[in-house]
Parts: sequence; structure tokens; C-alpha cells
Amino acid sequence: MDRQIKPAALVLGLCALFAGNSALAHGGMATDAHDADAQVVKEQKDWGIAGDRDQVDRTIEIRMTDQMRFTPDKLQVKVGETIRFVHRNDGQMLHEFVLGTKPELDKHAALMAKFPGMQHDEPYMAHVAPSKNGEIIWTFNQAGEFDFACLIVGHYQAGMVGEISVVGDGEADSMPIVAREPSASPTDSSTRAARVQPHEGDTL
Repeated sequence: MDRQIKPAALVLGLCALFAGNSALAHGGMATDAHDADAQVVKEQKDWGIAGDRDQVDRTIEIRMTDQMRFTPDKLQVKVGETIRFVHRNDGQMLHEFVLGTKPELDKHAALMAKFPGMQHDEPYMAHVAPSKNGEIIWTFNQAGEFDFACLIVGHYQAGMVGEISVVGDGEADSMPIVAREPSASPTDSSTRAARVQPHEGDTL
């Protein structure tokens, strides 16, 4: 009797262990913002390290669409800044936001193409379901040229990518306005009107 129970118990125990490790390795997919109370493992990457909510310097909103585009798709931040990225999925399909270097993103995208069902969850990525929001907080503590992308199969290949320049204080004067504006809907008529208001003497 014992000899029959022990193998079964061992199999159940291994299954439970495997499931637990998978959950830790991949986390939930297609969620809204990361759980603020969740323990974030901080690991230095070439493009920075996970940031703390109470150290956020500013918020940048990134919109995602089914045209496989991010808006904005070019950003500039200063070395040492902690940025809260808020991702808004305006489309009807799942999208991702993954920070990294071009070689790292290429490698990860190749793995995703080979194993389409592969799940992944790291502090530098967000998985955002249709009409939902996502969030990551990241500290850019190293200067350089970095990228962000949606690595879902077909999305990356269709050009769903963006660029981030991390510069020193003396180089930040050319920081794009789009990276510093408060959040605004792209259909906000008052915002559009303000941008096309002619100066005296101009003709439309």
C-alpha cells in the first residue's frame, strides 16, 4: 500500500513545485499596472535598474495601437532619472512594452518567435490587455541609446519599437517636449487648438 502511495505523492509534489516555480518565473500576463505591493527583484541591466515609486521624477505616458506603433516612440531622459511609464493599450489585442538594448530585444524576440506561448515577466516589461493600462517604474542610471518594443510574435517584426536616449545634464536641453507634457488624449480638441493657434501675421 505504501509503495503505491509514495510514487503518487512524489509526482504530485513535483507538479506543485514546478507550478510554483513557473509562477515565480513568469508572473501574470496581460495585467494592468504591476502590483505596487509586490516584491520587485532589482537587477542592474545595461539600460538601468528597477525604480522605487517614492523616487519617481516624472511620468511618461505611452500609447499602444493595433497599427503596431507606440506614441511617442522617441524619448530622452537624463541619467539618474526615475521614470514612471504608464502604458495605455488603445487597441483590441494584447501589447507589450519591453525595455532593453537592440541586441537583447532581438534575442528575446527570436525566442518568442520560436516559442510563441512563452510567458515572461520582468520589472522592465509590461503586458497590457486591450483597453487596459500598464505601468513600470525604471531608473536610468547609465547613459546610452536604448530601445523599447512589443515582442509579441508579429508585432516586433511589424516595427512596434521605440528609442530612448539617456543623456547627461549638459546634453538634456534638446529633450523632446512630447516626453515632458502632462498626459493628454490625442483627441483633446483644446490641445489640438493650442498647437495650431496662428501667430499675428500668419496665414492658415
